[in-house]
Amino acid sequence: MSGRFITVEGIEGVGKSTNVRWLAERLRVRGIDVLVTREPGGTPLAERLRDVLLHAEEAVPPVAELLLMFAARAVHLENQIRPALAAGRWVVCDRFTDATRAYQGGGRGEAGERIEQLAEWVHGDLTPARTVLLDAPVDVALARTRDRGSEDRFERESLAFFGRVRAAYLAIAAREPSRVVTIDATAPLTQVQSRLDQILDEILSKSS
Repeated sequence: MSGRFITVEGIEGVGKSTNVRWLAERLRVRGIDVLVTREPGGTPLAERLRDVLLHAEEAVPPVAELLLMFAARAVHLENQIRPALAAGRWVVCDRFTDATRAYQGGGRGEAGERIEQLAEWVHGDLTPARTVLLDAPVDVALARTRDRGSEDRFERESLAFFGRVRAAYLAIAAREPSRVVTIDATAPLTQVQSRLDQILDEILSKSS
C-alpha cells in the first residue's frame, strides 16, 4: 500500500498533539508504518527555524514570518516527508500549509495570492489526502493552554488574532469539504476519536 499524507490542524488548545499521537497508534494497530511529525519543525534544521519563529528576540515582520515558515517546510518536505511517502509510509503531520493560510493569512493579513505562490513553489504536487480540522471557540481553546507554563510568541497573541485564524480555518474547510473534515474539539475525547477512526476507515477503504 502506498503512503498517505494526513494533516491535523486547529488553533492552540484543540488537542492536536494528543490526537496526532492517537491517529498514529491506530494506524500502527492496523499494521501501517507511520511517521509522526510537525510543522514548523520535523528535522533538525527545521526545528531550529521553529525555535526562531516561536522565540525570536526581536520583532519578526509578517513577511519574514511567512518566508521562515516556508523555508522550514521546504526542508521538512525534502528531508523527511517526501522520502517517507516514497517508501510507502504514512505521514501524520501536526499542521501544514493550511496553518500558514490561517495564521499568516488570516491572522497576520498576508495576501492569499502570495501564500499560494509560495505553496506552489515549495510543494505544488503534494496535497494532504485528508486534513482533520479540530475546531473550538477561541475562548474555550485558549483556556486549555493556561496550564502549559511559559507561552511562545504565537500563544501570546490576542483573542482577536485567534478569531481571525479560526475564521480562516473554517473558510478553508468550507472551500474544500472533500479534503478537510471538521471535528468539534469541545466534544468528549472518546467521541472525537471515534470520528477519527471513521476517517481512517474511509481513507483505508479508498486505498484498498
